[in-house]
Amino acid sequence: MSIKSKFKTFFFLDDEYEEQEHEYIEEEIEPVKSNKHASAKQNVVSLQSLQKSSKMILLEPRVYAEAQDIADHLKNRRSVVVNLQRIDHDQAKRIVDFLSGTVYAIGGDIQKIGSNIFLCTPDNVEVSGNISEIMYEQDYQDKRW
Repeated sequence: MSIKSKFKTFFFLDDEYEEQEHEYIEEEIEPVKSNKHASAKQNVVSLQSLQKSSKMILLEPRVYAEAQDIADHLKNRRSVVVNLQRIDHDQAKRIVDFLSGTVYAIGGDIQKIGSNIFLCTPDNVEVSGNISEIMYEQDYQDKRW
């Protein structure tokens, strides 16, 4: 009987040892998780640095091939005012179609701000107001008189 009690004691002690080992492992894992959160906090980017790098580009394309240069400025998070008054109407329409697709792909916006003048903005620029409504009202009043 003493051998049985020794075995029981041995197994009970072994079970207690395993429980203690599991508790120790759990304690080790928790600090590792908190270290991951601390390293994630180190990847914070200052908004001031983003605001300093913003630019406004003014362009008057003469040919359709220059539309890619405008798209490159948008991809680099720069706002672009595009004056299409000195280009053929069909070419201007193609450029606006190309820029509309570019702006959609980067999550930006395109607005008409004058006769054949467009403002293209990336997603980091918010434009408030709408100039085209004022233009339409003025055109309507001019035509009435």
